[in-house]
Amino acid sequence: MTWLRNLIHVGSSSINPRTRNTSLLFLPTSLKHFTSEPNLQGSSSNIPRYSGLEPTKPDEKPRIVVLGSGWAGCRLMKGIDTNIYDVACVSPRNHMVFTPLLASTCVGTLEFRSVAEPIGRIQPAISRAPGSYFFLAHCKGVDTDNHVVHCKTITDGAKNLEPLDFKISYDKLVIASGAEASTFGIQGVKENAIFLREVSHAQEIRRKLLLNLMLSDVPGVLDEEKKRLLHCVVVGGGPTGVEFSGELSDFIIRDVHQRYAHVKDYIHVTLIEANEILSSFDDSLRIYATKQLTKSGVRLVRGVVKDVKSHKVILNDGTEVPYGLLVWSTGVGPSPFINSLQLPKTQGGRIGVDEWLRVPSVQDVFSIGDCSGFLESTGKPVLPALAQVAERQGKYLADLLNRIGKAGGGHANGARDIELGDQFVYKHLGSMASIGRYKALVDLRQSKDLLRCY
Repeated sequence: MTWLRNLIHVGSSSINPRTRNTSLLFLPTSLKHFTSEPNLQGSSSNIPRYSGLEPTKPDEKPRIVVLGSGWAGCRLMKGIDTNIYDVACVSPRNHMVFTPLLASTCVGTLEFRSVAEPIGRIQPAISRAPGSYFFLAHCKGVDTDNHVVHCKTITDGAKNLEPLDFKISYDKLVIASGAEASTFGIQGVKENAIFLREVSHAQEIRRKLLLNLMLSDVPGVLDEEKKRLLHCVVVGGGPTGVEFSGELSDFIIRDVHQRYAHVKDYIHVTLIEANEILSSFDDSLRIYATKQLTKSGVRLVRGVVKDVKSHKVILNDGTEVPYGLLVWSTGVGPSPFINSLQLPKTQGGRIGVDEWLRVPSVQDVFSIGDCSGFLESTGKPVLPALAQVAERQGKYLADLLNRIGKAGGGHANGARDIELGDQFVYKHLGSMASIGRYKALVDLRQSKDLLRCY
């Protein structure tokens, strides 16, 4: 797919290691859509405080508001016909992350800019069209009765910037805010572990890994402390955990053994999984992956993490695993924002949608990606939280909204009597996972006879 190839091209913007946002924010080309209210902070400044985007008028293009900039939201924005709609994207990051290659950036196989694409390049209208915008902000709530979303700007802790509250009126709302890493309520995970879902996480992993290598080479550091500093523990044996373990083992074999000869015998990788690694893959592929990882020096431990301390992981059988770097990759679950929405939910807490990815009981609201799932009433299973699911949903919904817009139903409450056409149908094309040493697995679900190891 051309759009997918474009997404992984190296972006022209550089990534500042001190921030998670990898492209410069643009200035809106027009402010005619904004409402404003006087400065209420007692300041002598006459600069107005913009409170948001007004509802569109009948003679204006209808507005689609997209919450999120992941696979689903970006594929949707890529496919939206901006001759029909204005697009407003609200997200805490102004780029999309090509997550399958994120593990490779942790050890320098790829640079960070290679896996991040600015939103303005995915949908150029956001940078150029007068009525389309990107807002670096969190969505705080959705008023479905009045077709309004309430947002708060992100300042990344800058002391001289105060977060601003604003609202955006929408004609069509697409909730594609994704999910967050699951910690299962285990104490100490958020404080001590690093997740692998954003560019900033990969930057932190690389920084911590190199720092530990340098510290372990300092004279006077005891052997026991060297072993701890250079023990990399990965919790979670899914594709992300396995791919990162493979990349890390390659880094140790190819780089650490040559450049850090004094500590090469101390560095190790341990992968902790409660059940089988790559549980969604075929049995023969799991066995192959286990053999290859073991051959690469990755130690596989079966166990359930009970507690996480600053320097060690405690398993449910009492085993203590000291670590210098802890990466947590145990799947995803609904975010606090999704939990706060008063919308129909699936049993797993996702936003419930019908066969056309609409949220029932409210008008003009759709949901796609990891934050959504089919309601039980549809008779369809909840789809896995995979990039290919999100990408397929984004493409389908873009086509659907374009058809609605062409039929004159783009404005709020304008699509009640419009025929929606075919329902969304997902066909799984298979799964892939790299396991290091230039080897990978491919599981083609539709034909178990075509399983391949490379």
